[in-house]
Amino acid sequence: MLSTLTGRLILIVAIVVIAFLQFKLWMGEGGYRERQRLASLIQQQNQQNDQLAERNRVLSAEVHDLKDGMEAVEEHARLDLGLIRPHETFVQLTALPPPVIAAPAPPAS
Repeated sequence: MLSTLTGRLILIVAIVVIAFLQFKLWMGEGGYRERQRLASLIQQQNQQNDQLAERNRVLSAEVHDLKDGMEAVEEHARLDLGLIRPHETFVQLTALPPPVIAAPAPPAS
């Protein structure tokens, strides 16, 4: 009788220990859920880093063009300051919205 009681006690203790360890694994600090949350945050940060790296690349290319070439300076002067050289004609094109066609009126009855 003592051995069955001891066996049951050991089984109950083992189940409690296993349940506690499973809880720590899934819910505890450094557990699976926290790992998934951190992996998601890392992915978001990597996307943001990629966007910022692309922006930095574009800005670096623009700085290089402004330092080395007159084309970029002239383009900025034309777009931002309205530069028009002598003997040039300024033509401005605009995109017009498509015409609105009225629907025919229903026949009067």
